[in-house]
Amino acid sequence: MKKLNNNVLVALLGVVLGVLLTLVVFKILPEKRFDGDYNRWRKLNLILQEVQKNYVDTIDMKTMTDAAVIAALAELDPHSVYLPPVELTESESELAGNFEGIGISFNVPNDTVVVLNTIPGGPSEKAGLIQGDRVIRVGDRVIAGVKMPQDSMIRLMKGPSGTKVKITVKRGSEIIPFDIVRDKIPVHCVDAAFMIDDTTGYIKLSKFTRTTYKEFRQATSKLLDQGMKKLVFDLRDNTGGYFDQSLLLSNEFLQKGDGVVYMEGLHRPRQEYNADGTGKLKDVALAVLIDEGTASSSEIFSGAIQDNDRGVIIGRRSFGKGLVQEPVNFTDGSGIRLTVARFYTPSGRCIQKPYDKDYAYDIYERYAHGEMTSADSMKVDTSAVFYTVKGRRVYGGGGIIPDVFVPMDTTKATSFFIKANKKATQMRFAQSMFDRYRSELSRIDDFDKLDRYLDNINLGSQFLEFASRVDGIKPAKGEWVESAPYMMPQLKALVGRFSKLGDEAFYRFYLPIDDTIQTALKTENQSY
Repeated sequence: MKKLNNNVLVALLGVVLGVLLTLVVFKILPEKRFDGDYNRWRKLNLILQEVQKNYVDTIDMKTMTDAAVIAALAELDPHSVYLPPVELTESESELAGNFEGIGISFNVPNDTVVVLNTIPGGPSEKAGLIQGDRVIRVGDRVIAGVKMPQDSMIRLMKGPSGTKVKITVKRGSEIIPFDIVRDKIPVHCVDAAFMIDDTTGYIKLSKFTRTTYKEFRQATSKLLDQGMKKLVFDLRDNTGGYFDQSLLLSNEFLQKGDGVVYMEGLHRPRQEYNADGTGKLKDVALAVLIDEGTASSSEIFSGAIQDNDRGVIIGRRSFGKGLVQEPVNFTDGSGIRLTVARFYTPSGRCIQKPYDKDYAYDIYERYAHGEMTSADSMKVDTSAVFYTVKGRRVYGGGGIIPDVFVPMDTTKATSFFIKANKKATQMRFAQSMFDRYRSELSRIDDFDKLDRYLDNINLGSQFLEFASRVDGIKPAKGEWVESAPYMMPQLKALVGRFSKLGDEAFYRFYLPIDDTIQTALKTENQSY
């Protein structure tokens, strides 16, 4: 809705300016001639001043100015943006590695917030909220069963540290109100870190926040103590974040003097960044997992590893977001993020993909053209050839092209699986399992024990009964045999998330059916 409103404002501004210019030509020009020199940006100010002085109705100058800024920045590139005060604060809070709120993570099956867990030591835990609570009201606002957007729910629960909010939950048949004092909540970016086998570690990183390097060092230190010799580093769907954090992570793996990245722009001379040789993981074999959701700082890291022949990049072509944005903040709490340079990998590849007419729909185009399922359909600019440290050819054209392509597997999508996905049957089933087995699940902190427990409660047969009874979905003859090898790990992952293992259980259960991870485990030579 916000995007639509902004578009309407821009359109209205265009209409208003068109009318105004007509008035200027016929009524004002004989008396006064404006200096509309585009090079000095005066024209925009003059037009807005005339609107303010002469427009037929009362206007909101703040809205008009914001609309003009949004329209102007839209002419530059897809990532130079204006952020009103609320959006600016939210974006900075997330990347800073903390925000102010009540401290819960949740899902929204059946149009109701269900608490997945409370942040240890956070306001909700202290107040008494527990896993499985259904949040039905925030303050006096009903949020359950009213199709409220999730971002609106989040805004209601977030707020300045020290402020109080009443959260009303349904726990079983009881309705319980909690007065919760908001506080600073840490946001973790390492979703999971564990050993896949005796020598192979796995880390899933969701974003590059201010705490990324610290969390990463803690995770790798733990895995090294457990015998890690090889790391599968999962950057799929990691949209990036702070640039300096990608430098620090790259430095952990590279030798002294190895190039990490350089940036350059019309008003920004070339600036190179190199490793200093102090990293602790220079001898750890490395596989980096990427996909179409891997962007920005994640691509800087992946490009540095690839160009230095330090590890193997596995998956699908990354997003292609390699622009340097500088913040410019204003006294009213708003700001802009202005593109001032582009990022280039050490070999000279520009990470940023072209701004063509289909830029906003690029991912959809990749699906349509078959790039997700066939390496031959991958968009590669073979005229832009570059070379790694060891002389391997790598190509430009935007994004990081993997060394080993792993297609999206569409063969597992049976009719039963698709129907269940459309109704989020698996998620709602997982919630019902937690409601039924809450006391047992909440105590399990060992993965093998969790796996055995889920097998003993006949998860598969319970899911089929739930799908039939609640959603009217039944597999056709032989379809469950075909679907089960893929769906059972998914069900275990969703239910296992309610155990003490949390996201670690989720990712560990997915390992056997994750083709990209399985490819990484089979790729022996991690350094080309």
